[in-house]
Parts: sequence; C-alpha cells; structure tokens
Amino acid sequence: MEAVNEASLREQLLDRRHRLEGIISEVGKAADLVRLLKEVDSALERMDTRAFGTCEVCKETVDDDFLLTNPLIQYCLCRLTPEQQRALENDLELASRIQWALLPKQDLRAGGWEVHYRYQPAGIVSGDICDVVVPEEEEKPLFFLLGDVSGKGVAASFLMARLNAMFRSLIDTGLPVPQLVERANRLFGEGTTSTHYVTLVCGRADEAGGVEICNAGHCPPLLLTHDEVATVEATGFPVGLFSSGPFSVHRVKLSAGDTLFLYTDGLTEGRDSADSEFGRDRLSELLRRCRGLSPRALAASCLSELASFQDGAARTDDLTIMVLRRTL
Repeated sequence: MEAVNEASLREQLLDRRHRLEGIISEVGKAADLVRLLKEVDSALERMDTRAFGTCEVCKETVDDDFLLTNPLIQYCLCRLTPEQQRALENDLELASRIQWALLPKQDLRAGGWEVHYRYQPAGIVSGDICDVVVPEEEEKPLFFLLGDVSGKGVAASFLMARLNAMFRSLIDTGLPVPQLVERANRLFGEGTTSTHYVTLVCGRADEAGGVEICNAGHCPPLLLTHDEVATVEATGFPVGLFSSGPFSVHRVKLSAGDTLFLYTDGLTEGRDSADSEFGRDRLSELLRRCRGLSPRALAASCLSELASFQDGAARTDDLTIMVLRRTL
C-alpha cells in the first residue's frame, strides 16, 4: 500500500479509536463496542509491525481497494469458499455490464462534432470515466467528460459510476463549466473517503467550434490542427483532493478538421518489457503523423502503436481515449 494511503488510514483508525473510547465511557463496555475497539487496535498494531495489508492465511498482499474500503480487514479472497468465489465473480461480471451500459453511444455526431472513444479496463471493471452528453436541441452545446479515479478495481468503479451520474445531473442545471466542476468537487468530497480523488477533463463544445476545457489535474489534452500538436495544461487541482477551490477553463477554437485528443495515463504510462514508458512525446509524434485520420482510425493507430511498443508486456492500468473532431 502506498505510504500516503497508509498514513491516511492510520488517521482514520486513530479517529475511530477515539470515538469508540468516548462511546464506551458513556454507555459502558458493550461487547460489540469492545470487539470493534480490539479490531482497531489490532489494525494499528499491524501497521506498527509492517504486517498491515498482509493476509493472515496465505500471507499474500490484500488488495488496496479492500483495505481502503475496510482498513480492519485481515484476509484476502483466499478465505472464500468456491461457492462464495463464484458468487463474487458473478457480481463482478454484473458490475462490468452495468459499467459498459453507462458509456455513451459510439461515433456520435452532433452540432458539427464527431466523437469516438476507446475504453479498455485493465481488469473486470474500470476506474476511468468516459461520457459525452449530446443536447436534445441541436443549437445547444455538447459536453464531454474523461477522467481517472485514483486506485483501481471495484472501489474505483463505484466512484466512477457515482461521479458520472453526478456530472450528468449537474449538466442539466445549466451551470458554466468552472462552476459545474466546483460543485462536483464539493459533492464528491463530502461523500467520499479522503484517500480517493479524480483527475478529469470536463469540456463544453458549441456549434461554432468553440471549446471550453476545465482540466482538473488530468493528463493534458492535445489539440491537433493542420500545422501543430498543442497541449492544454491543467486549470485546477484533482476533484476530491480539496473540499473547495477555484476551477477555471481554457478556451480554444477549432476549425473544420481540427481534433481534440483526450486520454488517461494508461496510454502514456504504458510500459514495455524493459520498463520504459510509452510517454507523451511518443504520443505527440504519433498524433502529428496521423492527425489527418478519422477519429476512429486515429484511436486505432494509437492503440496499435502502444501494443507494438509493449510487445506483449502486461497492461496494468485502465486505458481510455476520446477523440473529438470538428467537422464543419
């Protein structure tokens, strides 16, 4: 487990211990309260002896997602019976189907824009966020969202679904992009543990080719024009990292044939067998060569180049690409 997560969990455990001691002093030593206090003390002791996060049965490392959800846990999935493991697998498969159902329609066309995306979870479920909201009225702007929840697996996928629904609801209120992200940041922080945050890009594209981009600590989007590949740097901190804070937007104007390329770090941080990163420079050079391709072909070229670079090396992170092309 990362040191920053363990430090945060230690604070949570100490706070839980303080609260339990206060309740016990008021109501007496009820059996359940005493048991909980012993479990908290045991977790703190495992931290002190560097045994925290190790399964007491098989001695393998417990998944960080499980520890973040329940820091008192002492076992991994090895204790499950075959029937329980099959039930868990069925639940995960259902969660995966639900997550795929949340994705937008593929190859959307609206208001002079064409959008194509690729969504590749590293496991059964993903912590990446990918959404496009097409207005019912043609003259209204199109909204797009791409992000990456800290961590992986089930916990990250739950937060992905929650944030996705939150943004869809906020978009309906008509808030400007900066206020939309500010509101989401506050709501997300109020209902999420302090160990989780989200890097994301939220944008608004109008029928005249204007785009407002709020980049909350995410990988810089790349703007492809006829003569260059430019980056759009961050305009704020990741969502959930701080309870409040201003977010601003970067405004660009796209002409016919220009493209906005969004991605999660599963692309640029993909590694080969020698542990070398694919990297942003390699990506920029590829996009410079292929910027005339359609959104679908451009995304396919990126994934093909990454697969060739990795040459069979295992992928360890979720990967999402979104390509927005101006068609008018």
